[in-house]
Amino acid sequence: MRIWRLTKAALLLLLLGLLIVLAVLYYQGKQAPRADSPYVALGSSFAAGLGLGARETGSPFICQRSVNGYPKQIARMTGLLLTDMSCSGATTHHVVRGGQVFLGPQIDAIGPATRLITLTAGGNDIAYIGDLTAMAYQRQGGIPGFLVGQFWKGAKPVDNRDFATLRSDLVSTLRKIRVRAPKAQIIVVTYPAILPETGTCSQLGIDAAQADMMRPVALRLANVTRSAAKEAGATVVDMATLSKDHDACTTQPWANGSAPTQGVAFHPTLAGTKATAAQIMTKLKEDIR
Repeated sequence: MRIWRLTKAALLLLLLGLLIVLAVLYYQGKQAPRADSPYVALGSSFAAGLGLGARETGSPFICQRSVNGYPKQIARMTGLLLTDMSCSGATTHHVVRGGQVFLGPQIDAIGPATRLITLTAGGNDIAYIGDLTAMAYQRQGGIPGFLVGQFWKGAKPVDNRDFATLRSDLVSTLRKIRVRAPKAQIIVVTYPAILPETGTCSQLGIDAAQADMMRPVALRLANVTRSAAKEAGATVVDMATLSKDHDACTTQPWANGSAPTQGVAFHPTLAGTKATAAQIMTKLKEDIR
C-alpha cells in the first residue's frame, strides 16, 4: 500500500511538472515579437547557434538560441537592434506559418523598420541533420542505438527526398519576406559542409557508405537553396562552398561530427558561426560600396 502511495505521488508530481512545462512553453509561444528591429534573423538551429553558449535571455526554451549564434555576432558587430526568431528544429513552414510548439510565424517579427534579414533553413525539411544523427547513434549502439532502431525507418536516398517542395517553399518564403520588407536586404545562408568531399573519418561516427549516401543530400540542399535565393532576388552567403576545407574531419572544423566536446552533433562549431558572421559582414560591406 505504501509503495502504491509513493508511486501515485510520483506520477502526480510528474504530471504537474509536465503541465508547468507546457504552460511555460505556451506562454513563451504566445508572446508577440517586436516588429521594429532593423535586423531580423530567421531559420533553424544553424542560425540559432544551438549548444554554443548560454541561452539568449528571454528566448523560448524550445528554440535554444545561444548568445553565439551568427545573428548575435552580426548584431554585436553592426550595432543593429536584433530580433532573433531562429529556432532549433524549425522548417520553412515554421518560418512562414508557425506551429512549432505554440510559436507563431517567424516572419511576424518583420516590420517597416526592418533593413536586414538573414535566413538559414531547409535542412529540417529534408531530414538532413536528423538522418546523420540517427546513423551515428545506430552505429554507436547502446540505448541510443536501440531507440533509433525502434523509431527510425532509415535514411532515404537523395532522389526520394522532396527537394522540389523545399525549393518552392523557399522561394515562397523569400517572396513573402520581400512583401513585408521591400527595402530590406535579404541574405540567405547555406548550411556549412559537414562531410568531406570523399570518404569518412572517426569524428563523423558513420561509415563510408553512409557518408556516400548523405553527401548528395548536402549538395542538393545547397544547390536548391542557391537556386531559390537567386529566383527570389535574395543575396547568398554560400557557406556550403566557403567551408569545404573546414568539414568535420579537418583540423579546423566549422561543423561538428557526432560526438563534439563543445556544441551539438552535426551542427556548427563556434569557429563556424564566427566564419559565417564574418562572411555576412563582408557581403554587407561589398553591397555598401
